[in-house]
Amino acid sequence: MPASKENTRRTGRLKAVLPIRMRGTNTAGQTFDDLVHTLDVTMTGIRVGAVRQELNLLEPLTIFFRKRRLEFRVVWTKKLKGTNEYQIGLRAASEEHEAWGLRVSDFIVNPVVGNSTAAAAQTPGAV
Repeated sequence: MPASKENTRRTGRLKAVLPIRMRGTNTAGQTFDDLVHTLDVTMTGIRVGAVRQELNLLEPLTIFFRKRRLEFRVVWTKKLKGTNEYQIGLRAASEEHEAWGLRVSDFIVNPVVGNSTAAAAQTPGAV
């Protein structure tokens, strides 16, 4: 039986393009300190764009946003076709939702009631 396409997220995902500094080690073992940006944020992670480094899964990275220092691990990478740019998914070492200047209520996903397809289409952040 095919997998359901219903939204299984426990918390919401917010589109947010925020400038961040990312520091870590790439697959060649070289350290880097690059300016990149978030594409969306959750309470437990972020999706980052404009990454020009190839990174290993589970590699620890440090993110600097405003005057905050946040620790993350790489959970996925995707090279964009025709470019030398990557998008990466990062999982936070701790839930620092306040670091982004957002409220906890911004991340709450409404429970789906009734027709799940119609309800999911109306739920903000539903995939």
